[in-house]
Formats: sequence, C-alpha cells, structure tokens
Amino acid sequence: MEGAVLHGIRPILYTDRLEESIQFYRDVLGFELNEYNADWGWASLGCGMVEIMLSRPVGNKPFDGSKFTGSLYITCEAVEVIWMELKDQLEVVYALEEFPWGMREFAVYDLNGYVLQFGEMVN
Repeated sequence: MEGAVLHGIRPILYTDRLEESIQFYRDVLGFELNEYNADWGWASLGCGMVEIMLSRPVGNKPFDGSKFTGSLYITCEAVEVIWMELKDQLEVVYALEEFPWGMREFAVYDLNGYVLQFGEMVN
C-alpha cells in the first residue's frame, strides 16, 4: 500500500429493520440522517465526525441477524453525559469504567445487536 492514503472509515451495518435503525440512531443517539434511498435500502447518518451507513442485506444469502464480531468504538467528549442518557434505555455490555490504558468508556448494544463503545481520553 505504499503511496496510498487512507482518509477514514465508514462502516456499513446490515439490518432487516432499516427504518427502525434509522430512527434509533437519529432519536436515541442523536445522529442526523444525511442520505436515504428507499429503493436501494440504504441510509447514511452522521454525528460530529462519526459516520455510519445502514443497509438492507445484499446478495442471495439469507440474513439472520448481525454477525459482526467486533465493535464500533466511538471516541467522544463528556462520556459520562452519554452514559447517563443511554444506560437505562439500552442493553449494557459493560458499565462506565476508567481503564489503565487511559480511557473512560462503556459499551451498549444497538437495536440490531451491534456493540457500540463510547470512550473518552482521561487526562
């Protein structure tokens, strides 16, 4: 990849509940809907410097839920404020905690079962 320049990453999360997922990211997490194409079964949302895309599953394979084995790690400010807003609304993976690597973070599931981690650097 010598000479190549990477500019960012915009994950595409598959869902068979596209409209509900758009509403979740917009109403619960405060994202704005940037683009939506019902014919394609696709949407793009953003909040600050974070962008994600949502898509109905593509291809011939049956879709039986999310298979993503990682998580989406969202760096932020005021992680405690976000924690207080989300902890009683969503299923918690782990509660707000300060870790030895200098991050204060927590993780929750979105409505499709994807893990969202929110982390703030500790001074």
